Amino acid sequence: MTQSSIWWVMAGGFVAIELMTGTFYLLMLALGLTAAAIAAHLGATLTLQLVVAAVFGGGSVVAWRSYRRRQTTALPASANHDVNLDIGEIVQVDTWNADGTGFVKYRGTNWSVTLVAGATPSPGKHGIVEIIGNRLIVKRYP
Repeated sequence: MTQSSIWWVMAGGFVAIELMTGTFYLLMLALGLTAAAIAAHLGATLTLQLVVAAVFGGGSVVAWRSYRRRQTTALPASANHDVNLDIGEIVQVDTWNADGTGFVKYRGTNWSVTLVAGATPSPGKHGIVEIIGNRLIVKRYP
C-alpha cells in the first residue's frame, strides 16, 4: 500500500469517527490528513508529509477555535426572535398585581405577564423580551 493510500484511509477513518461522535475537530484533523495524502501524491518525503498533516490539521483546529470564540453566543430559544416571532411585540398592561404579575390580551387570548428582573411595575406599553410557557416576560416600552 502506498503512503498516499495510508493517508487517505486514515482521513476516511477520521471522517467516519467524526460522523459517529459529532466532534467537529476530527473533521479538521481529517483535513490535515487529506493534505498529507495530496503531498504524498506530489512525491513529498514522509517527514514533509507529517509536517503538512500537522500544519493543516492543527492550523484548521486553531482557526476554527478562534472563529468560534469571536462569535456571539446565541440567545436561548425563549428569548430569540429568530425562533419566536413574538419577541419584540408590544402589549398593553393596564394593571399589575402586588406580586409583580399581570394579565394582557394578546393574540386573542389572555396571557400572564411578568416584568424583567429589577424593573418596577407601571401600567402602559411593554415589549416582550422572552416567553416561558404561557407567560410573557416584558419590559417597559420607551
